[in-house]
Amino acid sequence: MPETSAHPAHLALLAPMAYAAEEAGAWVHARPRPEAAGTMDELRTAFAAVDDPATDLLRGRLSALRPDAVWAEELDTVLPAEGAAWVVDAVDGAVQYLQGLTSWCVSVTLVEDGEPVAAVLHSPVLGETYTAALGHGTRRDGLLVSPSRKRALEAAVLAHTHPPFPDGRSEAVELAGRSLAAVLPAVAAVRNLGPTSWQIADVAAGRLDAFWEYGRDDSNLLAGALLAREAGVEVTDPSGAYWRAGATGFVAAPAALHEPLLALLPRPVRTGS
Repeated sequence: MPETSAHPAHLALLAPMAYAAEEAGAWVHARPRPEAAGTMDELRTAFAAVDDPATDLLRGRLSALRPDAVWAEELDTVLPAEGAAWVVDAVDGAVQYLQGLTSWCVSVTLVEDGEPVAAVLHSPVLGETYTAALGHGTRRDGLLVSPSRKRALEAAVLAHTHPPFPDGRSEAVELAGRSLAAVLPAVAAVRNLGPTSWQIADVAAGRLDAFWEYGRDDSNLLAGALLAREAGVEVTDPSGAYWRAGATGFVAAPAALHEPLLALLPRPVRTGS
């Protein structure tokens, strides 16, 4: 685990980051949902009509906060080894949004030297905002949160999501299936409740007891990794190593559940990019 220290500048960024996320979320939420599309191209076009303007709004607000930070692409997130980068998803949970479901959010993360240092998730539907800055804890609507106190997997409710863009990721898909078969008999329930980032935040707050995923998914995991760690959740890859961007698997669970969950999960052949 890398050495980390609290930085007041990261904490000071949270309020304007949250304002930007809330502004973008309100804009998206006020728009009529795109009409049903019959093809993938139609879905992309409908989504871009909402996502592109919201992303542009965020880009303007966030670039003014940290002009030195580069803008990382959402779907193929490449982070600089040194320096700062914004990792942003104006409609995190695009599938749910396009289906007319309520489980989507705005995700904003500042990354420095490859590590997330400030993160905001805002759900305009729920009217809730998660925030975390390195060394300063995790909050929901301004109040500190903490993870589940459950001590046994048999009582735990876990969240899991399939690998992003599974075509071409045969190992991740196979591991996802094997892991679900291994975990289901050992826990109270497994659910997929929407955006990956928000599910991990709910682990930080004890609404869910643990989360795991296979495949590289940096843009969706960076915010959740910081929110979970700052709340006291253990965040690793399936081998138990410290999770960092580029890893091909992700596990977040409080200490009492982390090792028992790892014992059930198959390990990828490759644990990084």
